[in-house]
Amino acid sequence: MSPVLAGVLQLLALIAALALAYRPLGDYMARVYSSEKHYKPEKWIYKAIGANPAAEMRWPAYLRAVLAFSAVSVLFLYGLQRAQGILPGSLGFQAIDPDQAFNTAASFVANTNWQSYYGEQAMGHVVQTGGLAVQNFVSAAVGMAVAVALVRGFARSRTGELGNFWADMVRGVVRILLPISVVGAIVLVACGAIQNFAGIHEVGQFMGGSQQWNGGAVASQEVIKELGTNGGGYFNANSAHPFENPTPFSNLFEVFLILVIPFALTRTFGRMVGNLRQGYAILATMATIWIGFTALMMWTEFAHHGPAFDVAGGAMEGKETRFGIGASAIFSVATTLTSTGAVNSFHSSYTGLGGGIQLLGMQLGEIAPGGVGSGLYGMLIMAIIAVFIAGLMVGRTPEYLGKKIGTREIKFAACYILITPALVLGFTAAAMALDTPANSMTNTGAHGFSEILYAYTSGANNNGSAFAGLNADTQWFNSTIGIAMLLGRFLPMVFVLALAGSLAEQKPVPETAGTLRTDKPLYTGLLVGTILIVTGLTYFPALALGPLAEGLAS
Repeated sequence: MSPVLAGVLQLLALIAALALAYRPLGDYMARVYSSEKHYKPEKWIYKAIGANPAAEMRWPAYLRAVLAFSAVSVLFLYGLQRAQGILPGSLGFQAIDPDQAFNTAASFVANTNWQSYYGEQAMGHVVQTGGLAVQNFVSAAVGMAVAVALVRGFARSRTGELGNFWADMVRGVVRILLPISVVGAIVLVACGAIQNFAGIHEVGQFMGGSQQWNGGAVASQEVIKELGTNGGGYFNANSAHPFENPTPFSNLFEVFLILVIPFALTRTFGRMVGNLRQGYAILATMATIWIGFTALMMWTEFAHHGPAFDVAGGAMEGKETRFGIGASAIFSVATTLTSTGAVNSFHSSYTGLGGGIQLLGMQLGEIAPGGVGSGLYGMLIMAIIAVFIAGLMVGRTPEYLGKKIGTREIKFAACYILITPALVLGFTAAAMALDTPANSMTNTGAHGFSEILYAYTSGANNNGSAFAGLNADTQWFNSTIGIAMLLGRFLPMVFVLALAGSLAEQKPVPETAGTLRTDKPLYTGLLVGTILIVTGLTYFPALALGPLAEGLAS
């Protein structure tokens, strides 16, 4: 079987698996977030944190709860890392340096999982399982809660109430993420991923020295890092490491975990607003971009450019032979079009145009299908922008799902789409202008610039993957990327929740003959075009200096 055919068949198998899970999972999540019943374990949690799950919140209260919980999470995780040297199960590792501890705490709480450290050489069992793995669950649940709050803004009328953050977050963990993670961890262990609390041990002698590995609860952390679109690996090689991702089947299963909740949330959206066709329109937009990017990535990496490429069957540098080009391309696109950041290959070794596809996937806002929760609310913001543009073209007040998109709503949407580019381009410009950050670049020229651009794109978009040629373990990068991750995560949530509150206060607008049908293919095409044009106008100059220049020169 040719490598190209193998890649295509894997893509088709993945699409089939996602299609099978779409309806049951989407409907189940809609029931979870619409239920008034609280399970016993959930009641224990509410009692422990002093929350009243029945109390409805307006958007300022919902936002305060999100920010307060996240701030406490940053402080807790920072303190846990700083105290590692005196904790049991530390495997002899010392406390993490202050700047790196801040960067890591910000990273995992912001659902980014950017790592400027070697996991197997820095973090003990307590920090990995009691700190990082816990944040993999709750940070994902926070994103889902915010998305559900926005959906309620569309579904409700004449009220500013968006639900209860504590109930939404706890249900997301207890009823959705935990059950799937338990089953997924069993599957990964069956595939060969390790799951233990072993210490450091030697595995053999190599070139006069010994090689050492430490064990860990890898399978359980691997499944939630993919399912929650987190991405941080137990080992520095991440999902290219055989302890995390042993076989081609486990690789495809992990890609499925990355995509299944973001895609299924479109069904949840349609069910909660009472119009499944609206969910299908959002799904079609996400799927069009995802499949298009995957096909383009496979083409760039399979294209032959000389004898070495002919022998290898394509651009095999930096890719695992047990996965090959097809599976690596599928994984790469899935992780950069979501906020996952897990990698099964070396992104810096992709072709120039391949690296550009990875960058562009993040710069779209990671909305195809995006992170758990963040992908849906990011796509709905773009849907509002598309409706607004359509309204301008026909001279009609734009409406979406029976809600008027007025001055207030479009200001919130515009602020949302401007925040991340400002962070990415601002920090990239500062890093390139100063001597110290530029000294961290392994490469010069276009590829060196791409390293810096990729780092801040990944951080501000809460992705977490890296071009890897950049030494990011410096005070400058630990601090600035940490700030970019926090601002890139929580500032957009301010405008999402403010928009949700504004929409919930409106009364429904009756549909007329002049209303734009947002559940038709025409609107899907308009939405895809809006996303590509807005992103292109924002980032094209930066992309032209980096991956495009490199790709055209090769």
